[in-house]
Amino acid sequence: MPHADWSSFSFDGIGTRWEISTPEALAPAVRHQLLETVGDYDATYSRFRPDSLVSGLSREPGRITLPGHAVALHEVYAALYRLSGGAMTPLIGSSLERLGYDPGYTLAPSGDPLAPPRWEDVLEWTDTALTVTEAVVLDIGAAGKGQLVDLLGGILQSTGHSEFLVDGSGDMLHAGTHPVMVALEHPYNPGQAIGTVELHNSALCASASNRRAWGDGLHHVLDGTTGRPIHTMVATWTIAASALVADALATALFMLEPAQLQEEFDFSWLRVSSSGAATFSHRFEGRLFT
Repeated sequence: MPHADWSSFSFDGIGTRWEISTPEALAPAVRHQLLETVGDYDATYSRFRPDSLVSGLSREPGRITLPGHAVALHEVYAALYRLSGGAMTPLIGSSLERLGYDPGYTLAPSGDPLAPPRWEDVLEWTDTALTVTEAVVLDIGAAGKGQLVDLLGGILQSTGHSEFLVDGSGDMLHAGTHPVMVALEHPYNPGQAIGTVELHNSALCASASNRRAWGDGLHHVLDGTTGRPIHTMVATWTIAASALVADALATALFMLEPAQLQEEFDFSWLRVSSSGAATFSHRFEGRLFT
């Protein structure tokens, strides 16, 4: 939790609740810049609104030009697609919609799960240029919220705020001299914690199959090679230098062993399997409740 005497700026954006905590209240101009950045990100990447930049690609093939920060997003996705053998992919959107997690939030499957197309068959992404050869539903939800956390943190730093906590519904970025203690949400009971971790000048992100679950065993973390929900893990937490990396790796831990990811990424982790067993890296400096 942020320090009790800090000021808080809360708002809704990209379908989630945000809270930005700073020692001093943010100036109106800074608040406006933060809200504008969230709005721009949503207008670029949201598959839930027909007027977003990427949603046009769900109707017909074509080419779009993304903002400059798409370069970092591409690098992370490309690496995790390769490491996971296609299990983690930005093309998972069509599978999510088929299972009912669609723009209308029907939460009613329209058919059996189908594996999305392979990246190398339909998608060319170079820096900010993205081209698809057939209509596809892009979904960058596995890393997008984390990147937006980083973008908001960058705004705070550029406007003279060296101490802050950006919290996008559990995806957090901290900066400053005083660490904050964060509770780790119980995967089966949002009102309960399974432990705590100290966050200091780094990002903490989580992924849990209960966060967006519906129907009979359906949730939003899918295997891109099958289009089906993953049931071996129920919750993961990662700490890294950036929220983009931490967010992406929290999802990747549903699909890959930590050792595979640690070959290319510097992070610490905790994950809870569907059997209830908790495992964590030696650098994950948290406390689990028994």
